[in-house]
Amino acid sequence: MKKYGLAIQIVIGLVLGIIVGAIFFGNDQLPKYLGPIGDIFIRLIKMIVVPIVISTLIVGVAGVGDFKRLGKIGGKTILYFEIVTTVAILVGLLAANIFQPGAGIDRTTLTESDISKYVDTAAETQSHGFADTFVNIVPKNVFDALARGDMLAIIFFSVLFGLGVAAIGEKGKPVLSFFQGVAEAMFWVTNQVMKFAPFGVFALIGVTVSTFGLSSLIPLGKLAILVYATMAFFILVVLGLVARMVGIRITNIFRILRDEILLAYSTASSETVLPKIIEKMEKFGCPKAVTSFVVPTGYSFNLDGSTLYQALASVFIAQLYGIHLSWYEQLTLVLVLMVTSKGIAGVPGVSFVVLLATLGTVGLPVEGLALIAGIDRILDMARTVVNVFGNALAAVVISKWEGVYDHEKGKAYLAELKQA
Repeated sequence: MKKYGLAIQIVIGLVLGIIVGAIFFGNDQLPKYLGPIGDIFIRLIKMIVVPIVISTLIVGVAGVGDFKRLGKIGGKTILYFEIVTTVAILVGLLAANIFQPGAGIDRTTLTESDISKYVDTAAETQSHGFADTFVNIVPKNVFDALARGDMLAIIFFSVLFGLGVAAIGEKGKPVLSFFQGVAEAMFWVTNQVMKFAPFGVFALIGVTVSTFGLSSLIPLGKLAILVYATMAFFILVVLGLVARMVGIRITNIFRILRDEILLAYSTASSETVLPKIIEKMEKFGCPKAVTSFVVPTGYSFNLDGSTLYQALASVFIAQLYGIHLSWYEQLTLVLVLMVTSKGIAGVPGVSFVVLLATLGTVGLPVEGLALIAGIDRILDMARTVVNVFGNALAAVVISKWEGVYDHEKGKAYLAELKQA
């Protein structure tokens, strides 16, 4: 396998996982054997994410050393995230209204899945207001935030710590050297963990297919096709236009993150590629101060694929039950999603949790989610890819906006990839 690149190894793992899962569909034993392999891979990724975010962010912020400049970066980042996620929601609503994926489907032909594990989390999320999002950014206990992987709280602490290191001058240099060493060591660990990725992908997709089967796609095929087509449209047209506006091609992002996009798609997890996005976007010419802040923050605030899907799925469920949503009600849906989708990226099944919390708010039956839960993993794979594209591009946009993007470094890295 060493002679094949990581992307080819991941594709092989994905294909073999689908084949094995299809062969052993309905077999209760397969998840028992493959499940632990996938779980170990996801745990390995979760293990390295927090140390990388903390160390790179502290080093990056200490390098800036200016609270005003950092505040400008933060303000521009949040503004950009809000604009793009709002566009994503509107694209999802337009696609659902134009193509009517839920119209004409007989609900009795659909199989209900158990979504009880998401209900309690959704109940907590329903009380998750706009003010709560910002209050929760400040951790009560930093060690508790680290243990829970609360990304926004970790970012807040790391930014303040980095500013503190910069403020104490010479005394802070040993601390800065320590975190530089931590960052480099963790990137080495990340590269070793990635060698296990094909096995993790094989196990994760094998368990999914053996549990739900490919046949679960047939009754909801129109929804699945529309989700994938809309996600492709958003990447190529919306993000493509944004990329053009800042002077790059969206295909360059694919070239840089080819392995990571395949991995994110296969595992349906943005978390699995977060460390590599930080590393590669820095190589592409984005300064450490920007990548180490923008990419982890985007993990909570810039989930373009998730918000697009949530808007589309909400209208789909309304159509499934024959409920007409006026444009005023759909506007209400946009506003609700803009709030409920923020700051809970670390929650398992986040899109389902947000939808459960949102549907009741706009008067839609939450039972509709049980009808699409069987294919959610397949849809999650697509929205994860959009999230990855969106966050990688955001690092370039903010770098260009701040005038700190290194064009020569970016060109050199692209040339290096072409020769590889």
